[in-house]
Amino acid sequence: MTQTNSASGLDNAIEIVALRAALARAGGTPVPSPCISLCRMDAVSGLCKGCWRTLDEICQWGGASPEAKRLVWALIEQRMEARAA
Repeated sequence: MTQTNSASGLDNAIEIVALRAALARAGGTPVPSPCISLCRMDAVSGLCKGCWRTLDEICQWGGASPEAKRLVWALIEQRMEARAA
């Protein structure tokens, strides 16, 4: 995903992650990955600017249970809501 306007790219990332969060809440398996290939860590928050996960959450994703993945999704949604407030 290449964006010429970084603000626009982050806005699109928020929309994409929000749609995937809805899929994760639906309870299906496999739980969709939050990764949208916009991998840039924010030095202040420690979160990926694309998927809103910490490095630990990213590293543990592949071996995590569906329940643990849904918990990460819940944290992502909380982070997104806090940013919007």
